[in-house]
Amino acid sequence: MSLFEKNAIRTELLKALEAESGSADGKTEWPAESWDLLKQAGALRWSIPQEHGGDGRSGGRLLEVYEQLAGACLTSCFILSQRDAACRRIRDSGNAVICQELLPPLARGDGFATVGLSHLTTSRQHVQPALTAKIQGDTLILNGIMPWVTGAAQADHIVTGAVCEDGYQVLLVLPRETKGVRVGPPLELMALAGSITAEVHCENVHLTRRWLLAGPAERVIAQGKGGTGGLETTCLALGLTGAALRFLQEESAARPDLRAGLERLDQDFQTLRNEMYRLAEGSARSQTTLGGRNSHRADAPDPAIVLRGRANSLVLRTTQTALTAAKGAGFLKQHPVQRWARQAMFFLVWSCPRPAAEATLAYLVNSNT
Repeated sequence: MSLFEKNAIRTELLKALEAESGSADGKTEWPAESWDLLKQAGALRWSIPQEHGGDGRSGGRLLEVYEQLAGACLTSCFILSQRDAACRRIRDSGNAVICQELLPPLARGDGFATVGLSHLTTSRQHVQPALTAKIQGDTLILNGIMPWVTGAAQADHIVTGAVCEDGYQVLLVLPRETKGVRVGPPLELMALAGSITAEVHCENVHLTRRWLLAGPAERVIAQGKGGTGGLETTCLALGLTGAALRFLQEESAARPDLRAGLERLDQDFQTLRNEMYRLAEGSARSQTTLGGRNSHRADAPDPAIVLRGRANSLVLRTTQTALTAAKGAGFLKQHPVQRWARQAMFFLVWSCPRPAAEATLAYLVNSNT
C-alpha cells in the first residue's frame, strides 16, 4: 500500500519517525530504524530521475515532503538531504557512466552516498585549501581533509571537491574504501548526533578520471544549485518551525496568553512558506517582493539567501517560544521541545552563506526589530 496521498506522507509513517526522533538526535550511531522508514516510504527514489529508477521529484513537490519529514525527525531528514545532494551532483554532471552505475542502486536503497563540500562553500575559506588534487595524466591524486561529512562511515561514495595546483577546482566521486581514505570518529555535535558527521582524511589517494563529475574550473559549485543558498536548508528550518508551532497550538487551547504570539509566529511561517514555494517554482525572481523590495533588480541579493536568513530567525524564535511555554518540563531530555531548541541552532552554522549569516546576526543583535 502506498504511503502517499496527494504528495502527503502518511500519518503512521510520520508518527513512527517522531517516535525514533529522540534516539536519532541523541545517539552517535547510524539511525537504522529511521532510515528504514524512509526507505519504506519511497523517499530514496524522490530526487533520482525516472530513467534511473527514481521518481524524478523536484521543486515544490520535493520541498513539500522534506518539510513534512523535518517536522517529524530533523536528523533523518538532514541525512536524506545530504544523500539527495550527492544524487543531484551525480545526476547533473553529465557523466552518463557514473549516473548509470550509482543512481539505480541508490534509488533502491542498495548503498548510501553523501557530500563533503563545505570546504568549497562555507568552511575554511580563508586558509589553505583543505583538500587538494594533483592531476597526472588520467589520475587524480587527493590529499587533505573534508571537515564535515554527514554519514561518512556509512557512505559507499562521497561527492567532494578539491583544489588543483593552479587554483582551479574539480568535483568528483570518491569511493570510501579507496586506499588512503580514512574516516575519523563522529564529531560530538550538540544536536543531530545520529548524522554521524565526521572528518574524512585523504592521504595520497589515487582516482582515475572516470570519477570526475566537473572541472577543472574556477568554481565547480554554482551557488543555489543544490548548494548553499538553495531552498532545501530553508525547507528543513520551516519543517522544524512547524513542529514547534503545532506544540504551541495545542498548548494555547488551555492558555489564552499564548494566542497572540502564536498568531504572529504562524503568520510569519505562512508568509515564508508561500515565498519558498514560489521560489521553488521559479517565478519569485521576477514577481515576488522580499522584505518590501522587488527582488528582480540586477543588484538585489539572491532571494533564496534572503529567505534563508529570515527562516533562521523564525526557527529560533519559534522553538524558544515553545521552550518558554513548556516551562521546566520542556527542559527535560525526554521532552521534544528541548530537542527542537537545540536543533534550531544548527541552522546558524549549516551551509550558511555570508548574507544569510549577516541577516541572522542582525536579528540576534537587534532583537526588537
